[in-house]
Amino acid sequence: MKNIFIIGLVTMALAGCSLIKSEAISAPQVKSEVATLGQIETVIGLPIRPGNVMATSDGRVFSTVHPNDGEQGVQLFEVTGPNSYQPWPSNKFQSPKGQYGEATIDTPLGITKDNQGGLWIVDMGQHIGKTRVWGFDIATGTLISKIDIPTDIAPKNSFVQDLVVDRKNGWIYLADIPNPAIIAINMNTNEIRRFGNHVALQPEADAKIVINGVDIMLGGQPVNNGINPITMSADNNTIYFGAMNGRSWYSLDATLFRANASDEKIGKSIIRVGDKPVSDGATTDSHGNHYITNLNDNGVDVLDNKGQMTPLVRDSRFDWPDNVSLDTNGWLYVAVNQLHKTSQFTGTVDQGQPPYLSLIHI
Repeated sequence: MKNIFIIGLVTMALAGCSLIKSEAISAPQVKSEVATLGQIETVIGLPIRPGNVMATSDGRVFSTVHPNDGEQGVQLFEVTGPNSYQPWPSNKFQSPKGQYGEATIDTPLGITKDNQGGLWIVDMGQHIGKTRVWGFDIATGTLISKIDIPTDIAPKNSFVQDLVVDRKNGWIYLADIPNPAIIAINMNTNEIRRFGNHVALQPEADAKIVINGVDIMLGGQPVNNGINPITMSADNNTIYFGAMNGRSWYSLDATLFRANASDEKIGKSIIRVGDKPVSDGATTDSHGNHYITNLNDNGVDVLDNKGQMTPLVRDSRFDWPDNVSLDTNGWLYVAVNQLHKTSQFTGTVDQGQPPYLSLIHI
């Protein structure tokens, strides 16, 4: 069984897939050096909503601040303790409240790491009006790259919130939710393309978000989103994805993007690999197992490399598990942010109650 932690982020230690149930809410604590299998620990409680979390092999934990949390004066941070964080890589890249521009991060959400020591975020640019991708060296905080995505590829009504990075081959793949598509960036040539108009990218009619018996609404309508989780195989040759409002997990051949294949050929490579829950985030380990958040059941499910889906954890603290991140030591980090309680969903006031959890160790 893997292990999980909660902090406004959450973490789990994994090594099998027996269902874990827990209702007790523990005080935030620092993650132990050795993972205890089957254990759920709250690592940090935050006064601000985490967006997505990313953990490194040496135990560092980074997170974006969710755009639905309003202006906090910080957009990207590193966890420094059970109740503390610091802007990362420095204040230089943060946007002070109401002050957004080309040189600072605007409204980030998705975060990931590459296999060469880089941290990457997708910045939806809701204030400056364009989507960008930022890459930083984890060891030094140095800016690796900042990529602007043209508005014909990511229109202003886009919500590009998840990404994976294949730095070895020089490619970035992103998921656009409201205009369901995969955006592929060739880092070597700066060419950017959009792959859409495929049924696998679309929401499924029977996959509603219902949390604690309540239909979740957005803008007065039931939430109905397309592709959101997107992950990649360890060899960088396969992309995995599924719709937020979907119960199908798909794969496609990433080498076809690298070969500049037609949309038709890419579409024909898509295979349904198994079931998934109604979800927000996902990650794939080196053995081809997929860890997928389960919004409706307050937990995380595992779709193994044989196509069998089983519940990993069910816990009341998983109040909108937004994303998951694996480190190399058997810890699964989960960002939990009560997103459905923000004013954008409730239509009234923010009903969230800090601390927001961001690291659970199972």
